[in-house]
Amino acid sequence: MIPQEKLQRVLDRFDAIQSEMNSDLAPDRFVKLSKEFSELQPIAAAVMEYRDAVAALKEAREMQADPEMAEMAREEAEELEERLPELERGVELMLLPKDAADNCNAIVEIRAGTGGDEAALFAGDLFRMYERYAAARGWKIELISVSEGEVGGYKEIILAVSGEGVFARLKFESGVHRVQRVPATESGGRIHTSAATVAVLPQPEEVDVKIEDKDLRIDVYRSSGAGGQHVNTTDSAVRITHIPTGIVVTQQDEKSQHKNRARALQVLRARLFEAERERQAEERAATRKGQVGSGDRSERIRTYNFPQGRVTDHRINLTLHKLDKVLEGEALEELISALIAEDQAAQLAAMGDVA
Repeated sequence: MIPQEKLQRVLDRFDAIQSEMNSDLAPDRFVKLSKEFSELQPIAAAVMEYRDAVAALKEAREMQADPEMAEMAREEAEELEERLPELERGVELMLLPKDAADNCNAIVEIRAGTGGDEAALFAGDLFRMYERYAAARGWKIELISVSEGEVGGYKEIILAVSGEGVFARLKFESGVHRVQRVPATESGGRIHTSAATVAVLPQPEEVDVKIEDKDLRIDVYRSSGAGGQHVNTTDSAVRITHIPTGIVVTQQDEKSQHKNRARALQVLRARLFEAERERQAEERAATRKGQVGSGDRSERIRTYNFPQGRVTDHRINLTLHKLDKVLEGEALEELISALIAEDQAAQLAAMGDVA
């Protein structure tokens, strides 16, 4: 049974947020509290439902001592005893330490890896998979930067994905995706192995990441070469260097220097936010040995085998023999749901070990 003091802390915090939001607050503080309120509201509701059920079960058991109420009380107790484990597990899952970025939108960066043209084509397949998956969930995709491959696909494509719970569902996609198939140009029918890397970065609100003008070096130059959708003869391309970290972002896909600057800052903000998250994750690594994948972009996470029509996620040893449906975005949810469930199970087990 979940300790009552733990449940009470949730309700106390929820009440404190409501009280503070009714006072005069600075805009930044109000935005942060509003986010916390919306995250805590369903948890508080689940805690109250669970506590009510525990109290009702205690009362039903006591009522069984009354001969006139015994039968009805016994039936009610049986129903509650059936419901309680499900309610308890639901609250336990909701009380797991939250990734602060789970409710963020995301920047998804897909890059062709080893394999030349075939890798670029595979990067295109991955982009279309995420595009279809996003459409099915009602998410919005905005292209930030595109560098096309010479025979199709992409050398690199960066997109912003916005909607409900985007980062929470896409974060396990970071890593190396490997493809095994016979390229169209292969006359001998030999299977080639290629790879593409995916990086999923949480896209923070401006209030989450403060970027000082003095920390930026901004260079403008003329767009050139393949990859710019609107390559032109004006100095519209932008290169932003974040001096404290050395992170460099370039953007040239838009005709407007102002738009390129805004998009480069959008990517920079996401990369700075992710760098801080990675630093914090390293500090916690010793206590979370059971985590599902590290999000390390060099980690091989999944293989897409075309001859056998299968997709294997190596982190959880799950194989689906429905490659086409995964690439159509339809069956990708099965992989993502399994990864989330495994991660939650690992966290619950870790909490049990600590207890």
